[in-house]
Amino acid sequence: MNKKILFILGTRPEAIKVAPVILAIKKSANYDVKVCTTGQHREILKQVLDFFDIVPDIVLESMEINQTLAQLSSKLFKEVGLIFETYRPDLVIVHGDTTSAMVGAMVGFYNRIKVGHIEAGLRTFNKFSPFPEEINRQVISRVTDYHFAPTINAATVLKQEGVDDINIIVTGNTVIDALFIGVEKVQSETFNNKQIKYLESTLDFSKKIVLVTGHRRENFGGGFVNICEALLEVSELENIQIVYPVHPNPNVQDPVNKYLSNNDNIVLCDPLDYPAFIWLMKKANIILTDSGGIQEEAPSLKVPVLVLRDTTERPEAIATGHIKLVGTDKIKIVKEVKHLLNNDEYYSSFSKSENPYGDGKSSEIILSYIEKNL
Repeated sequence: MNKKILFILGTRPEAIKVAPVILAIKKSANYDVKVCTTGQHREILKQVLDFFDIVPDIVLESMEINQTLAQLSSKLFKEVGLIFETYRPDLVIVHGDTTSAMVGAMVGFYNRIKVGHIEAGLRTFNKFSPFPEEINRQVISRVTDYHFAPTINAATVLKQEGVDDINIIVTGNTVIDALFIGVEKVQSETFNNKQIKYLESTLDFSKKIVLVTGHRRENFGGGFVNICEALLEVSELENIQIVYPVHPNPNVQDPVNKYLSNNDNIVLCDPLDYPAFIWLMKKANIILTDSGGIQEEAPSLKVPVLVLRDTTERPEAIATGHIKLVGTDKIKIVKEVKHLLNNDEYYSSFSKSENPYGDGKSSEIILSYIEKNL
């Protein structure tokens, strides 16, 4: 009888990073695979799964306007708990640090079911940065059986926290697997995407393209105001065009629209689907972001990244010079953008070494580990 594996995911970044693993395990005849989505990023998550030709088996409707983290968690514990009672998997696999991942791991633990954690061992050791993700990932680690650490540094952190070597495997990061799959699809002659056509007709690629993303809860309020003021100053530089796919959260939409709308050098657009975003990252000259996944993807595309956070759980990219922390300090953001634009040697220093997050083989490593241990 085939072993049963349940994937639980709720957000777009989870879907991107878990998709290659789902595809790899589904190719094996040894497993009965079920995919549960919690509905936290309902539409944009569906776009990602459609791109990778993955159809979820279970779709929950967890999101409500302005619900608290406690309300979301409570709802997920109940609904995910019912899924476990019905399906009784042999292994539940979660990714990263979302509320969906934390609940999935804990419900697995409550039911004495093995837990696999993709992207294990990331830490800032600041419980409020990122919030609530830092505590989520620490909680997940406490109940995980198979720790799929993306880097040696992440594995070392887990060992220091008391995790047995035998339960840790360094895999690289699955986001690189997804990136390589995505780039191949986007570059195929038959690929067609409305958002890419929109970007091609809207952006001026004779200028330097500065791509911006932002959604972190800890930047809500004054942090986003500072970022917007910095972008206004950057937009005044010669031969620059900023493109900002704006996250739908009102805490992001409100300051961005207030400060950055009606500016000829700033293009504000709706969130991009995964293929369009890959395409735009490849076209960008600089990326400003508070996203974790982009810190891992951009080094493979040779694009410098300035991180709009004061901390990162991805120190490898800092050590190799692929990214730099600038926080939400207006002066520092503007200074670093100018330095990248005006100093070719400094710009090229961001892409001199290989991507520390892997070579696109992470999913195969995870599958091999499961086959040997489950």
